[in-house]
Amino acid sequence: MYRLMKKTSLIAALVMAMSTAAAAGPADHETTLTVLTGHKTKSGSIMAGIRIDLAQGWKTYWRAPGDAGIPPLFQWGNSDNINAIAFHWPVPEVMDQGGMRAIGYHDSVTIPIELFPNASGDMHLTGNLDIGICDEICVPATFAIDATIVTNGTRNAAISAALLNQPMTAAEASVGAVTCTLAPIDGGMQITTVAALAQTGGQEAVIIETADPYVWVSEPKVTRSATHITATSDLIHANGSSFAVDRSGIRMTVLGQGRAVDIQGCSAG
Repeated sequence: MYRLMKKTSLIAALVMAMSTAAAAGPADHETTLTVLTGHKTKSGSIMAGIRIDLAQGWKTYWRAPGDAGIPPLFQWGNSDNINAIAFHWPVPEVMDQGGMRAIGYHDSVTIPIELFPNASGDMHLTGNLDIGICDEICVPATFAIDATIVTNGTRNAAISAALLNQPMTAAEASVGAVTCTLAPIDGGMQITTVAALAQTGGQEAVIIETADPYVWVSEPKVTRSATHITATSDLIHANGSSFAVDRSGIRMTVLGQGRAVDIQGCSAG
């Protein structure tokens, strides 16, 4: 049960830090959010973007923020003429935060969002984005979004640059067979993922995600050969209950020096 207690203590510490700093508010740290309108894609969706500008030295987090990070949450249910939204996350940084690993961005980031309309005509994007912004302390930041997204917009340079900075797909990186082996541990399961992938350069970092947002995934132990990368993580459900793992929902992101690869799904090892 040690692993579960460790994670619970970490969450409590983050909540306490955010609550203590809440009175200051994100405005004291010069964080701003801007909705960017982009272009219409060949499939008929609209590519827009969210730009987050932080005070110098501050950071915010990727979709899988690591042990020390706070995951972003976007609520857009009151929007008009929007059927679905897909986030296209640019390659993040691996950062040390108090001896723990965090995954995110420094200073500024543009996150492309692809909007799928219900019908023709402009879209109205309404909702809230909750993020954590951190320096020596973590501060909760909630941004109200209320923007009209036109369907005849032109390409936006910041959105285009962020789209080019996405991880390569498994096909683009010529990834071979990917297997996952599961084994029971105290309070959860351990997953070992092996991917046939050439070295991406430098000290490679691996992030493993599951399809279930309530399953905590530990920072993996990574080993390397010339042709394969192996990552082993613990999986523990947030409420301590038993759970199943859908191998098709396993996502493995490899961050190398100047190169990142997004691998989705694995077969039984």
